[in-house]
Amino acid sequence: MVSSDLLTDCMMEAAFLSRDRKADGRFVVGVMTTGIYCRPSCPARRPKPENMCFFPNEDEARAAGLRPCKRCRPDEVMRDRTAVEYVLKLLHDDPAKHALDDLARQVNYSPSHLQKLFKRIVGLSPAVYARALRQAKAEQSLQTGCGVTEAIYRAGFESPSRFYAAMEGRLGMTPSVWAKGGEGMVIQWALVKTSLGDMLVAASEKGVCRLAFNTSSDDLARTFPHATLARGGEAFAEIVRKVVAAVEEGRSVSDIPIDVQGTAFQEKVWAELRKIPHGETRSYAELAAAVGNPKAMRAAGSANGANPVAVLIPCHRVIRADGSIGGYAFGSRIKEELLRRERD
Repeated sequence: MVSSDLLTDCMMEAAFLSRDRKADGRFVVGVMTTGIYCRPSCPARRPKPENMCFFPNEDEARAAGLRPCKRCRPDEVMRDRTAVEYVLKLLHDDPAKHALDDLARQVNYSPSHLQKLFKRIVGLSPAVYARALRQAKAEQSLQTGCGVTEAIYRAGFESPSRFYAAMEGRLGMTPSVWAKGGEGMVIQWALVKTSLGDMLVAASEKGVCRLAFNTSSDDLARTFPHATLARGGEAFAEIVRKVVAAVEEGRSVSDIPIDVQGTAFQEKVWAELRKIPHGETRSYAELAAAVGNPKAMRAAGSANGANPVAVLIPCHRVIRADGSIGGYAFGSRIKEELLRRERD
């Protein structure tokens, strides 16, 4: 959950007045004339501003002598989030053990209610979330040189068939080919000069799979050591032209095809990044909230940093809550300049 100290009174008031369901659990609103506190999405009529008081959690509201609203039941929101946090811990401890009935029993919820609740707060079902954790673990094992079979069982998959079914279509190639460094793939690439430095652009037959600044073709060779790396032809040159225009002139990149795959959570974050309007920015807290898990700021930041195609997935549009530029894989100067060009 995002701490309410990252929210100003104006932000909390705006969320309360608009009945923003995404703000539920981030703070509660005290109505001093009636002695109750509500969740931000409470459907009741709004009190006068001078009669409202914001609290970071229900404990502080209770300490102020307020009682929970019987209409919106804010105490249940906190209980639900606590239950989901506990289920998340169970899944991270052992993603192989994700039977819904067992998880529900441990938090004293019905399986159907937990399924609905977990998906609303996290954005994924418990089973899909657990599968994403296992996929990420398998990917890490493969990247460190572990054999496919060993990676399968290390990640908690019951059998190779389950692993292949889960990974199919997410890596852009079969897991065995990916484990062999892209064996059998043809990747076209070019290193072009830009005002921000040398830019590496590489694409599979589906779209751009790597875009990075101030690096060399060695970057691509490390990622796909056994792929066939070839200088691009005419069709690829057109893609490169569009990429250069996007970088130099701050143009839209919506018509440039990409071919990237990650875990379910990473792809959810990347999809949200592509929704940030041209010329605008979001904070890490806002990004986490957009993917349905306000508490996952660090995870959202990691997914943001794992983006393999700079600019095309605009991770540079994410800044710190205080408005400072924050980190960037290719340096703050490039990040600042990309943002400036998009604003102009």
